Amino acid sequence: MADERRPAGRGPSQPSRGPSPSNRGPSPSGRGPAQHQSDPSQHHARNRVRRKRGAAAKIAGAFLYVLLVIAGSAALSTVGWVWACDLLGLNKELVSAEIIIDDSTEFSDLVDTLEEKGLIEYKFLFKLYAAFSHAEDKIAPGTYELSTEMDYHALVSNMGASSATRQTTDITIKEGLTIDQVFQLLADRGVTSVDKLQDMAANYDYGFDWLRDRPLGDYHRLEGYLFPDTYTFELGENPKYVINKMLVNFDAKMDEYMARFSAEGAVYSLHDVVTVASMIEKETDGEDYRTISSVIYNRLTNPQAETVGYLQIDATLVYLNGGKVPTLADREIDSPYNTYKYQGLPAGPISNPGMTSLLAAMEPESTGYYFYVLNPETKRHEFSRTYAEHNALVQRYQGNGG
Repeated sequence: MADERRPAGRGPSQPSRGPSPSNRGPSPSGRGPAQHQSDPSQHHARNRVRRKRGAAAKIAGAFLYVLLVIAGSAALSTVGWVWACDLLGLNKELVSAEIIIDDSTEFSDLVDTLEEKGLIEYKFLFKLYAAFSHAEDKIAPGTYELSTEMDYHALVSNMGASSATRQTTDITIKEGLTIDQVFQLLADRGVTSVDKLQDMAANYDYGFDWLRDRPLGDYHRLEGYLFPDTYTFELGENPKYVINKMLVNFDAKMDEYMARFSAEGAVYSLHDVVTVASMIEKETDGEDYRTISSVIYNRLTNPQAETVGYLQIDATLVYLNGGKVPTLADREIDSPYNTYKYQGLPAGPISNPGMTSLLAAMEPESTGYYFYVLNPETKRHEFSRTYAEHNALVQRYQGNGG
């Protein structure tokens, strides 16, 4: 039998073990077969380099952060110190200023004034302090002397109702001043402004029964009722209280006489009497109040007399022309206050009369006089019953017709 020989060098066939590594498909990572295996010592060396670089970066970052914190803190500490100086009144140039606050003063306007006067430097900081300390509730109307020596707390405390720096003034309202003159005097003395007084006089209802027939809207409705006296007012006082103080005084002085004006058969109202008194106050020579009063009432109650119901009081012309010496042209002014042009009483009082004139208006002397003229030598009035008598006196003292 012949031998079956295999190729030389080959042993028995072995089962196939599958493809070699080089013939395998792609690896799950898609990178293909690994080329070679790295040296572990090199790997550890690279990690040490990375760790050193990371540590250095962290140190540098930390150092930069510290520098930023230090710089920021320095800036903030500088700003904070400046704010603290303003808040605590430290290291500030000495400045003193008078601050006037009234009921209409807005808090924001007050803060503006404090800054303008140099008492504070940072409005926002003062407002922030005020918000936390409820400063607005503690500040009251008044006039205050403040300085930069005061911190925020002291500034607020010294603008309070109980502050010892709050100022007052004594003002004498003389008999015969008009409402405009009274208001100007109060404004000149720092009590309040003319505009605020006029607004309050025109539009506020003071609740007195004897003012019920004086309609709101015109401040002249209070003419005649601002009782002449010496008053103590706070500087920057609420105009409502200023006016009310004078009206209360009028009410108290006239209280015992009020019943006669509401009595049955009363001929003249309180307003009529105040109007007569206001003319007496402007016409009297200082001694003849009740005699002047008699002339006015004689003309009012006897329209058939020579004067035919015209009062012809020069003081009403002065009230109309702004305080100047009256002229013949003034007699033609078309106004209900012109007693040369219109019969009867003027539209209202022409001044604020004192008690002597009010009493004279309520209790006139009983006379037959209708005229009077001033004797320039004695500074006293001379009275007459007829126009002829009067004109003779005028010729003697003034050298012209009456």
